[in-house]
Amino acid sequence: MQWVAGQAHIGQREIINYRKGQYNAGTQNWKIRQDEQGRMYFANNEGLLVFDGINWQLYPLPNKTIVRSLEFGTDKKIYVGGQDELGYFSSGKAGALVFTSIKALIPAADKNFSDIWDIVNFQNSVFYRSHFKIFRYSAGKITVYHSNSSWLFFGNHLGNLIAQDEKSGLLILKNGKWQTFIEQNRLPKDFYITSIIKYSKDTSLVTTSKNGVFLLYGNQLKPWPLTGIKVDNNQVFSSALALDKSNFLIGTYSNGIYLVDRSGNVVENISQKEGLQNGNVRSNFVDSNHNLWLGLDNGIDYIAYNNAVKHINPPIFKDGGGYAVNEFEGNLYFSLSNGIYRLPVSNSGDLSSSAENISTVTQGQSWHLGVIDNCLLAGNDNGVFQIRNNQPVTIDPSYGFWIFRSLADKSGTKLIAAGNYYGVELFEYKNGTFISKGNLGNYKESARFLEIDKDNSIWTSHPYRGVYKLTLGTSDNVKLYTKAQGLPSTLNNFVFKIKGTVVVATEKGVFEYNKKADKFEMSKRFAADFGNRNLRYLKEDPFGNIWFVEGKNVGVVDYSTSRHEIIYFPELNNRILSGFENIYTKNDSNVFVGGENGFYHINFAKYKANIQPIKVYIRKVKAISTTDSLLFGGYIDNSSDQKNAKKSTLALSFLWNSLHFEFSSPVFEAQSTVEYSYLLEGYDKGWSEWSKKAEKDYTNLSWGKYIFKVKARNLQNNTSSISSYAFYINPPWYQTIWAYTFYLLIFAGSLYYFYKLQEKRHIRNHEKELLLQRQKNEEEQRQMAYLHQLELEISEKEVIKLKNEKLETEIEYKNSELASAAMNIVQKKEFLIKVKEELQTLIKSGKESIQTFEIKRIARLLTEDKKINEEWEQFSIHFNKVHGDFLNKIKERYPAINQQELKLSAYLIMNLSSKEIAQLMCISVRGVEISRYRLRKKLHIPTETNLFEFLFEIQREGISQ
Repeated sequence: MQWVAGQAHIGQREIINYRKGQYNAGTQNWKIRQDEQGRMYFANNEGLLVFDGINWQLYPLPNKTIVRSLEFGTDKKIYVGGQDELGYFSSGKAGALVFTSIKALIPAADKNFSDIWDIVNFQNSVFYRSHFKIFRYSAGKITVYHSNSSWLFFGNHLGNLIAQDEKSGLLILKNGKWQTFIEQNRLPKDFYITSIIKYSKDTSLVTTSKNGVFLLYGNQLKPWPLTGIKVDNNQVFSSALALDKSNFLIGTYSNGIYLVDRSGNVVENISQKEGLQNGNVRSNFVDSNHNLWLGLDNGIDYIAYNNAVKHINPPIFKDGGGYAVNEFEGNLYFSLSNGIYRLPVSNSGDLSSSAENISTVTQGQSWHLGVIDNCLLAGNDNGVFQIRNNQPVTIDPSYGFWIFRSLADKSGTKLIAAGNYYGVELFEYKNGTFISKGNLGNYKESARFLEIDKDNSIWTSHPYRGVYKLTLGTSDNVKLYTKAQGLPSTLNNFVFKIKGTVVVATEKGVFEYNKKADKFEMSKRFAADFGNRNLRYLKEDPFGNIWFVEGKNVGVVDYSTSRHEIIYFPELNNRILSGFENIYTKNDSNVFVGGENGFYHINFAKYKANIQPIKVYIRKVKAISTTDSLLFGGYIDNSSDQKNAKKSTLALSFLWNSLHFEFSSPVFEAQSTVEYSYLLEGYDKGWSEWSKKAEKDYTNLSWGKYIFKVKARNLQNNTSSISSYAFYINPPWYQTIWAYTFYLLIFAGSLYYFYKLQEKRHIRNHEKELLLQRQKNEEEQRQMAYLHQLELEISEKEVIKLKNEKLETEIEYKNSELASAAMNIVQKKEFLIKVKEELQTLIKSGKESIQTFEIKRIARLLTEDKKINEEWEQFSIHFNKVHGDFLNKIKERYPAINQQELKLSAYLIMNLSSKEIAQLMCISVRGVEISRYRLRKKLHIPTETNLFEFLFEIQREGISQ
């Protein structure tokens, strides 16, 4: 895209050139239309071309033929045609623009035809004009109208369809039949209509290829020659349209376009020299914002016809930077980097439409223009001048002067404070002469910014040193204010006067001087409007509005509303004269802003009127996976199916849980200032930050319902309504209702299976128990029967024998339990020893009443009872039964082991303490430890192995066998 300027009056319209290489389609563009969402459509050599402000998209016909015309039907479908092809584009199921051919409805004999040159939507019918046939598509049927020779033109004349036949002249369609409207012999020679538009309620404006422009009233053609500038009325006029009630636009094949008023006077000619890519205009169109689109022989051009911002940079300015503008005595003066120029003005309307009648006043770098005491003063690089009778009169040529402000000294003498390169010089205007009073005090800094407060103090600022206060009539009259005196920084402070108060524009908002505290503070009065904006310039206009420059952006606080609305001008971003910002307001129709080249004119009243809510729409939604799938193509027509589809929620497989969204706002002249904010309900916690990025990706979304929302805004804080797209991501197969049903069935089945398994096991165990019980009962019954039989058949002796065997079996079982009570041996042994000791004590006492031989007999019996061997044999039998034949096992494994060591091993297995073992073995505790040591050696047990664990392992082996 290339921006160029089209010069007509002093105000230049912005022209955007879209070249073939940019929109990637054919060179020629034959027809232009716009849809309700703001997208632009072009009938292009290679197909239907669509532009949404960001992206271009080409839709070729199936047979790839040229699309020379297009039209929207009442059903909002886009009707197009090509050679041997008729049809329309409409929204498909996924919102993509798809072509539907209606060629099959044409009778077989008429299916071959040439290019479609005109398409007209008329009374629920769509008409297609080819060279020899006109097709009428209505109610799903096609009617064919053949020409007498060839059809040259087809269009709408005041609600009637007319067509030009090469031999029959102009025809009008009445009741489905063509009737003569103007005979061929009444038409000029080589008469060939190219367009027809409404001129008034009973007249149409007609353009032709060779005969000029006509007015068609009734069935009378009247020439309507273009005047005002030199115009060839016999050139090819290709197209026409009405701009408003008073002006028309007429396209040509060689000279661009003409802006013509109702009298035929050419107001403006915009051609290649004014910025068009070429002068061959094939089609033109006025969009919803009343700006112009031109379909060219090679390319597409956009003209900001209705824009309230225009560039003033006539050739005489020589691209000089714009420093100041002021009006004086019916003239508008422009101060630029290369001189001062004058433009006579005779009205207070939009001065950008003034004729280019500019003359040079003086040359050289000029900084400022100020009107003081009915005198126009100019600050120049070579001094200060008064412009008198449009001529510069030198006042002081000593050095360069920046600015002028009026004030009065203590005696009331009117003075002029002039900021210059080396301080502030005072002038007295007396009897038409400016008398220098010299520079003020000791102030020697450059004074480019200067204002006078209500106390007649002079305030000036230096961008790199701070703010200075200069007081008249004192010896020490200069004081510097920096960050230490309340300013947010010593740098970038600029003094201005707004609302009668001297303020400082800073990097942190607007600051005011507190006289009582003798320091600067943030202005409470302006804090609500400016906050902590980085301001470089402030200017109050005659209506009380405050114009400002923030960074490199121009804005205004509009005080005409109670809420003090801030309006920005994105058209001027990075185009103003940075560092030397200046704004001059004549009235609400004429605001001049200094630019890098010339000036910019703002019709503020029109600019506010043009501010309308912008639109935004979702142009594409794709599901991203191994391959992308288009879910929504951005197009919705008015069919009931499409309306229902828009309201419905698309359900997606979980495999498509990553989505790509693209969105656009059809703003064509300041697209770079459009910002977007988006929100995915169900995922995002809030709206995103504003960004110029027009796309968004979401990946690995969880299953659930989502609504993607997007809104747009521009620098005028003009926010669009919200566009949304709803979708639902199905859960993965393992989280679906069918999966959960399956899981429930599996769980229920498992429970049932385990229940049945337990039931079978219970029944089996119960049956087993019953079987055992039955067997036991049967056995008992057999035994009882057998016993009973024995009692009957055999002698009592045999019965007793059987009973004894049973008793022996029970005794043997009971004896096996005696082994677990081994500690009884300890108690018995203790008792026997104690008895023995008592008896020995009695023997030793020598009492006569006790028979000695009896006592000795008892002692012998007790001694005999002490025979451990007999007792040990009985113990060992019981011990082996309980402990898996341990003693036999260890004796077999270690034949060298003696009886005492076997006893020690048995006691250790029984986990007796050393004290208890010592009592059983009738040895000391020390003796037990020695015995343990000898046992370890005999069993060859390593020192790191525990003796008890070793013995216990032998016992466990015996039990397991």
